[in-house]
Amino acid sequence: MRTHYCTDLNENNVGEDVTLAGWVNSYRDHGGVIFIDLRDKTGLIQLVCDPADNEQAHKVASQVRDEFVLIAKGKVRKRGEGLENPRLKTGKIEIVIDELTIENRSEPMPFTLGDENVGEDIRLKYRYLDLRQKEMFETFQLRSKAAIAARNLLDSLGFLEVETPILTKSTPEGARDYLVPSRVHNGEFYALPQSPQLFKQLLMVSGFDRYFQIAKCFRDEDLRADRQPEFTQIDVEMSFCTQEDVMKVAEDLLKAMFGACGYEIKTPFNRITYRDSMEKYGNDRPDLRFGLELVDVIDLFENCDSPIFAEIAQYKKLNRIKALKVPGGDKAFSRKIIKELESFVSKFGAKGLAYIQVKEDGLKGPILKFLSEEAIETMKSRLEMEVGDIVFFGAGNKKTVLDYMGRLRTEVAKRMNLIDENRLEFVWVVDFPMFEVEDGEVKALHHPFTMPKNLDEDDVEEIDSIAYDVVLNGIELGGGSIRIHKLDVQRKVFEMLGIGEEEANEKFGFLLDALKFGAPPHGGFALGFDRLMMLLTKKESIRDVIAFPKTQSATCLLTQAPSQVDEAQLKELGIRIRKQPKTDAAQ
Repeated sequence: MRTHYCTDLNENNVGEDVTLAGWVNSYRDHGGVIFIDLRDKTGLIQLVCDPADNEQAHKVASQVRDEFVLIAKGKVRKRGEGLENPRLKTGKIEIVIDELTIENRSEPMPFTLGDENVGEDIRLKYRYLDLRQKEMFETFQLRSKAAIAARNLLDSLGFLEVETPILTKSTPEGARDYLVPSRVHNGEFYALPQSPQLFKQLLMVSGFDRYFQIAKCFRDEDLRADRQPEFTQIDVEMSFCTQEDVMKVAEDLLKAMFGACGYEIKTPFNRITYRDSMEKYGNDRPDLRFGLELVDVIDLFENCDSPIFAEIAQYKKLNRIKALKVPGGDKAFSRKIIKELESFVSKFGAKGLAYIQVKEDGLKGPILKFLSEEAIETMKSRLEMEVGDIVFFGAGNKKTVLDYMGRLRTEVAKRMNLIDENRLEFVWVVDFPMFEVEDGEVKALHHPFTMPKNLDEDDVEEIDSIAYDVVLNGIELGGGSIRIHKLDVQRKVFEMLGIGEEEANEKFGFLLDALKFGAPPHGGFALGFDRLMMLLTKKESIRDVIAFPKTQSATCLLTQAPSQVDEAQLKELGIRIRKQPKTDAAQ
């Protein structure tokens, strides 16, 4: 129906007869001559409908309104002197129309394309209109290029693309499953996969050696800006490999994907251990675009005059006292801002925010009265304190202190404009603990199929795993591990997690059986494709890089899903809906 896309045309096409198709971006009637900006996926071009050239085409043009669908035939000509539009790629030419067809009409739009004040709810309800915007198309054009680059790179490295099941068995992998009732087997359920983890391990047992998939995954969990109930990940697994082999493939893959989108990144990436990351940055996804490292000062408070700080300092394994030096912070932060920062950390469990100001005439701050001269001098040296600095302190339970001091570090960096938004800072976080203990219960920090390094350690929290996460600008892009390929090790890990033999066979029997038949050493990783594209396109939410996303309440405003279903469908499935009693709040 067309000979060219709009922006395929330029001055070299002057004099040619062309046929274009698209939507009316805008129209103008200038003294009887009608100008139409026609839009397709590539951009805009100006159509000219002059009754002196073609009266019938002009008559049709007079009926045109925004977002009508047109087929336009005409001749390319240069715009008159002084009439060029430098803002358009096609701004030096226009199409003189010989024949114009209104292929379809449009009702008045519920919002104006490009209006930044339109609420997200309206944009999501009319997502198909929202996607007409040039910026949206360019986002998904980049997403397509990145996916193709990923496939090409992995194919060149000998990886085989294999699709794994969507309807599978419910297994505990850290989040709630989406369950699908079976009509054929009443009372039994499939689960939508949280990841292809077990199937890709089975493919390694099958001897496929190198597998990948751009996979849909599903998790029924609370949503955030970087989470969706269904999401896409680039899933990779390989046999007879070390951690170094897997990380090299991941780096090559990211380099290819970012390169396809116009970014050159340097490899190999920097590395930091999990424990160093937690101690220096307060989390396991450090943003390395700026400094402001947390410094341990708990030893300086062992003999201080404050019973609260002294008691905290007695238990170095369970507690932390961390200092955050902000160069120039004393000059930048007023008392009001310091109060705001104190209020900020209180939301994450801080009971206060002590600080020391470095003045021309010495140190100032209430905390100083509790410290000996020797401790103060050691602190000045350790933190390299200079006039104009401010030092914040967090003290208490290890997990809580690291969390809120890490958040404080980022908040301070934002307030002082220390973050270079154009910088891409990748880092591998390695040597994760195998287990974590919460309320006396042992849990797998990653997943229970991760290979432990030192399983015979007496202290379960000192057992490390061969696991690794890749982080970009403080956001986890993905991660992976070397997997357990020996049956006795897998059973031992299940035992340590409180999963008995009967439960293990019930939930993971197919995997345990497979490990009996010569499973090779293997490992892999998965990258969150939506999250990666969010960073590449500098969007604030992954909803902006998913064609038809859900809201934060896991609903689709376009299709009104989830929705009620017909009673007959429920009967076939052997399901009856029990109405929940109304709460006082609902009443």
